[in-house]
Amino acid sequence: MTHKNMPNEFVYQIKVQGRLNEEWAAWLNGMNVILENEEPPVTKITGAVVDQAKLRGIINKLWDLNLTLISINRVE
Repeated sequence: MTHKNMPNEFVYQIKVQGRLNEEWAAWLNGMNVILENEEPPVTKITGAVVDQAKLRGIINKLWDLNLTLISINRVE
């Protein structure tokens, strides 16, 4: 979901402990939401982020859901 006209946009992969399904994608700025592991439940959230403020907003939303952050990686 990267846009060629946005040079500062990067793709991030965020993993959290807990279950989210793809219905949360819209709430998380259109990112892809995939349950990566059932036990223990781990959800992988991947998508383009235009700047650090947007990334922080996504992380804050996950915090509001009381999910434990496992990792955040920028995908090259």
